[in-house]
Amino acid sequence: MLRGTSTSIERNPIMGEVVQMHFTTVDYVIFVLLLVASAGIGLFYAFSGGRQRTTQEFLMADRSMSCLPVSLSLLATFQSAVAILGAPSEVYAFGTQYWFLGVSYFLGLLIPAHIFIPIFYRLRLSSAYEYLELRFNKTVRICGTATFIFQMVSGSASYLQCFCFCC
Repeated sequence: MLRGTSTSIERNPIMGEVVQMHFTTVDYVIFVLLLVASAGIGLFYAFSGGRQRTTQEFLMADRSMSCLPVSLSLLATFQSAVAILGAPSEVYAFGTQYWFLGVSYFLGLLIPAHIFIPIFYRLRLSSAYEYLELRFNKTVRICGTATFIFQMVSGSASYLQCFCFCC
């Protein structure tokens, strides 16, 4: 696929011809239905039931949720749109060696799930930064936060630079 165009253009690797693809009416209908469904879910939970009064209720659902919604929430947090769209195209374009990333990702999640999360749960903490402050002091928490922010901003700048270079 060629980058930098407003519509997607694909090259047929066998024939060498360029095929331009556009959204059809069905694509627009499905897109709008997904947006309406997402907005509907948000509005339903915004106007029904009780409101969260504390940060503990808002961030942790007052620790009253079952395993399934918490698992789905974590899954949605860890997956990005770039990964969902990019992984299949990566495998299609370059082969299945990409599965090593999935295996390492799965193994890398076992350690936090069995070591760190139980500690955070017993201490009733909602973030690693709270643990840093509890274990050390507020200066260490601020340094950890600043390091994370720097990593996210510099990573975003790298992505932007790579995107501009590729276009």
